[in-house]
Amino acid sequence: MARKRQSSLAFRLRKTKAALLAVILTLAGIVLITLNGWLATLDLGPWNWLHALPLGELGGTLFGAGLLGTLFEYSFRKDQEAATVEQFRTIIKEQAPAMRDAVVEGFAIHPEDLKRVANPALLDDIAANVMSLRLGDEQFAREIYSEIRDQAIRAAERWHDVEVRIRLASALESSTEGTALFDVTVEWEYTTVPSGSVRRFACVSDRDEYNDLLLDIPATSPWFMKPRPGMDASSRESYELLELTVDGRPQPIRRTVRKDGQTYSVHLDAGAKTDEPIRIRQVFRTVTPTWGHRLYFELPQPARNMTVSFDYTNTNIVDMRVIESVATTRPTQLSRSPDRTPGRTISVEAIGWLMPKAGFTFTWTLDTEVLRDDSQHEAA
Repeated sequence: MARKRQSSLAFRLRKTKAALLAVILTLAGIVLITLNGWLATLDLGPWNWLHALPLGELGGTLFGAGLLGTLFEYSFRKDQEAATVEQFRTIIKEQAPAMRDAVVEGFAIHPEDLKRVANPALLDDIAANVMSLRLGDEQFAREIYSEIRDQAIRAAERWHDVEVRIRLASALESSTEGTALFDVTVEWEYTTVPSGSVRRFACVSDRDEYNDLLLDIPATSPWFMKPRPGMDASSRESYELLELTVDGRPQPIRRTVRKDGQTYSVHLDAGAKTDEPIRIRQVFRTVTPTWGHRLYFELPQPARNMTVSFDYTNTNIVDMRVIESVATTRPTQLSRSPDRTPGRTISVEAIGWLMPKAGFTFTWTLDTEVLRDDSQHEAA
């Protein structure tokens, strides 16, 4: 509305200036014509050369310009403007499809052009509208896009070629304290551009603290350990970061302990601060009850291609299952070691991009449980 008022005011101002100029030119022409007629009746003596000046012609020119300008302004300008507007509308109407296709094609082929003219909110609207056209459901498209944006676009890091290797072994020494335990060794390896120069690994026994640490991912990798006999979140025997390397270079580890947990801090070296992709390998050891029957590992960041290998050779597990929570159109590939081999392993591979919180749950059955179930079945 304000822009329309400004445009109207500027138009009226230009019209007033044009009318004023026409009046001035007309009056100047009349004055020069009158002056020429007055001088023609006088004997100017030495100033007779003034009779040679074309004051009459100049006055007629100015008078004609002012009069014709006024007539043109009030008689023909409005028709000319209407004709110009109509011509412009015709051109726009004829060229609009070509202009539209050129703009859309330019934005589709050259994202940098779209980046220069669009802000994040506009980009969100464009993406949501495109998904709405493809899916045929505006509400569904906008909610799906919002979910993808929050998980992927706002992620601090993106991981590539993630390899997770887990080894389970019976913890005989811990079992004497009242709780039968498995030693769990977990190795993560992935390629990424670090979002910070510090990596922290925390083991806590307080659920609220664990939930708070989840908000600091990927800088902090939390591990929750419920207090049980033989399991202490502040003990090195229950949880320990064994190694962290960057492109094969070991990084120094600093450990801090408190009553209900412990934290391992790693300051990455200068080679990890170049904004170039690096390969990170981190290994930690922990314990879990044998009767827990479950271990869950999930992605903290978006990742492309993930392989998880689970080795349970040195255990009394007779059956191992894996449950995946992976949203991808490509089916995961599950493989087990042959029965005749001495080792017992199970591995699962997911191809393509995986969103945060995607993960795998490993569940097991002990040999003692199978025997008990069989004897109960025979008794029945």
